[in-house]
Amino acid sequence: MSLNGQVAVVTGASRGIGRAIALKLAAQGAAVVVTATSVQGAAKTADEIVAAGGKALAVKVDVSVVAEVESLFKQSVEAFGKVDILVNNAGITKDGLLLRMKEEDWDAVLDVNLKGCFNCTREAAKLMSKARFGRIVNVSSVVGEMGNPGQANYCASKAGMIGLTKSVARELAKRNVTVNAVTPGFIETDMTSELSEKTKESLQEQIPMGRLGSADDIAGAVLFLVSDAAAYVTGHVLSVNGGMYM
Repeated sequence: MSLNGQVAVVTGASRGIGRAIALKLAAQGAAVVVTATSVQGAAKTADEIVAAGGKALAVKVDVSVVAEVESLFKQSVEAFGKVDILVNNAGITKDGLLLRMKEEDWDAVLDVNLKGCFNCTREAAKLMSKARFGRIVNVSSVVGEMGNPGQANYCASKAGMIGLTKSVARELAKRNVTVNAVTPGFIETDMTSELSEKTKESLQEQIPMGRLGSADDIAGAVLFLVSDAAAYVTGHVLSVNGGMYM
């Protein structure tokens, strides 16, 4: 699944799933534009790629701000000449039960997770449509498919990403641009490392495979969807959840 000569933009790539995706794509030969909400976060992953012999550019960006997203793609083209791959991974959580959820918490999560995905997809689509080639992968979530108490805003944003994926896939198919989504289950990341052992055990009981996933499990799925092996796959939602939701 070589990506030699291709250029990928990966949002939210300072740690966890985003970092794993950026490293995986770089290992297959792609030049990677690494984004995060801090210069230090983006640079940390970009430096890892360069240290391993790859090409990378670190860009600080808030994906919910249109002007910053426009600048991101301008910088990407200036650095590498094009954008072949976009992975919309940037996301935040502000959990709380519906009756206690603040309007600003709803807005913040939808702005970053869903509007951010829209902003980046729109800019990438301009370049990819002109080039008549592109691969877009949106990192949604299993809870966007099944729901989860205390996460109305997060679940709505991730479900919205699935609808956006399917709509844009239909719009861009004739331009040879594929648009797919990956829905991770519960993954071992910095956030889940803070959970108690009892909570982890409870989660694992819901997963037929009996374990939490790894960031690399998700990175592998993304690699498949952006590779030539998935050239005839578009509008698809690839569940990577150990059988938790079928």
